[in-house]
Amino acid sequence: MVPQWVRVCSVGDLRMGEMLDFDYKDRKILLANINGKIYATDRICTHAEADLTTGILNEEGVTCPLHLSTFNMETGVPQNLPAEVPLKTYNVKIEQNEIYVEVE
Repeated sequence: MVPQWVRVCSVGDLRMGEMLDFDYKDRKILLANINGKIYATDRICTHAEADLTTGILNEEGVTCPLHLSTFNMETGVPQNLPAEVPLKTYNVKIEQNEIYVEVE
């Protein structure tokens, strides 16, 4: 499939320190604002299949609510066990105060 940019929300809808979930076709995606930078990753934990939007967001990334693995939002790489498989990350852009995510 050809990647395309999908509008998710306005910049004002995702304040610093907040997360937002959205679905696109079969993908469940997490959007997060960490210190004013917007990141997008898969939203389901690669270890326990928990929804990461119910986890904890901080400067280190998002922490799974089940087994407390923290994923780096920029790279998707887990920072601690039990998770070992990285989350898929997505490109993000902001145009005219709107947030877009590049998806396939």
